[in-house]
Amino acid sequence: MNGSADSAHSADSVGNFSFAAAAFPKRYRLLKTDDYSSVFDFRKALKSQHFLLHYRPRDAGDIAGARLGLVVAKRFLRRSVDRNLVKRLARENFRLLRARLRCNDFVLRLAAKPKPIDRQALALEIQRLLSKMTSPR
Repeated sequence: MNGSADSAHSADSVGNFSFAAAAFPKRYRLLKTDDYSSVFDFRKALKSQHFLLHYRPRDAGDIAGARLGLVVAKRFLRRSVDRNLVKRLARENFRLLRARLRCNDFVLRLAAKPKPIDRQALALEIQRLLSKMTSPR
């Protein structure tokens, strides 16, 4: 029984490691209504077929790094499963590109109803939109 406990512990630590690497902590999220409002009030956005990426540069006194907010309206995707899929795809692409993104607040907003919900096409569209906001290095 002790051997199985050791293997369960090592599997758990491996599981925790992958979870920690894939985390999306609160400091990289827009949480307050004022944060969203300030990004929308800045009135700068990039457009793709289905999305608008609103952005606003962060103040020098703020914690460095990009932050993301998501708006996926029920009028475009009625099923919560589909709305959650779009949010997951956006968070994953943001997480992968976050280190290269400019120090901005971003709000990714679904602006048109995707007729067929194609996971790969939506992920590629989000990735291309976020890639336009990477810092030149």
